[in-house]
Amino acid sequence: MDDQVKAAVSAFQSGLPVCLFDSEKREGETDLLFPAQTAQPVHMRQLRRDCGGLLFLAIGHDVGELFSLPFLQDLHTNESLVAQHSVLSSLVTNDLRYDARSAFTLSLNHRDTYTGITDHDRALTTRRFAQLTSELITAGTHGDAAQVALGKEFRTPGHIPVCRETEGGLSRRQGHTELAVGLARLAGITPVVIGAEMLQHDGDQALPVDDARTWAQSQGIPFIEGAQLIEALEA
Repeated sequence: MDDQVKAAVSAFQSGLPVCLFDSEKREGETDLLFPAQTAQPVHMRQLRRDCGGLLFLAIGHDVGELFSLPFLQDLHTNESLVAQHSVLSSLVTNDLRYDARSAFTLSLNHRDTYTGITDHDRALTTRRFAQLTSELITAGTHGDAAQVALGKEFRTPGHIPVCRETEGGLSRRQGHTELAVGLARLAGITPVVIGAEMLQHDGDQALPVDDARTWAQSQGIPFIEGAQLIEALEA
């Protein structure tokens, strides 16, 4: 494990942010990531102000299985739903430029939120989802009981979009969802990560990787690339 990856792992273990660039061959974007289980309103503010992209919650495949969270792409192509809502056949996802499949699953709000969009509300949704996941895994809870526990605290739709890792993780897909979850696993923490894409100030393009690296250095935030993380996980 190289020094940059070690610094990123140490930061995540301490609840601190990491900048992670995927690849010029994929989205060519840098995401600012925080461990979800320690998310606070100040972290939501930083994601809004310093990134500009979509705030999203990346979860491991095992977490998706724990709660039986469906991929939206599967729901939107379900024959019975398409028959009931014909517009879905016109909106089918079949032209992604960077991948063959979307990682999005359900969006969530904690039931104790008001609108769900404030920094306080989004931090609560983020933190409690990760904490609940950890609690259920530790207790060995699964199946219907896990879904009931989820439903007691959360509702959908909500203001935290959730992206689910592909089964097989980075061996099958090297997207930001899999990379974020991979970093959490390398750090030995719950595979639930909150993040956002870093955009140029005018929002027209992703922030160039060199600019993202320079910004991270100025903020004292570890910066790593996807290839470094994958190499560390395979070691």
